[in-house]
Amino acid sequence: MWFANIKKYSKFAAAKKKGGDKGMIIVPVKEGENIERALKKFKRKFEKTGAVREMRARKNFEKPSVKRRIAKQKAIYVQHLRLLEEQ
Repeated sequence: MWFANIKKYSKFAAAKKKGGDKGMIIVPVKEGENIERALKKFKRKFEKTGAVREMRARKNFEKPSVKRRIAKQKAIYVQHLRLLEEQ
């Protein structure tokens, strides 16, 4: 049936929208606003997108088991710090 293909493609389009392309960063600059202030806003927005963080993570593949081990070690470290803080 022809409408089955429509559902398949609509799911694909929805999945593509969800991740991947983050879009363009737009920083509205008011009349007479300092360019350094606008640049600071841009940098802040760019940091929030996490593009650099994602690029570095994709640069070197890390096995899921290694990710879990590192997360576990970090949790143990944080818990240890909290116990020392209580004493």
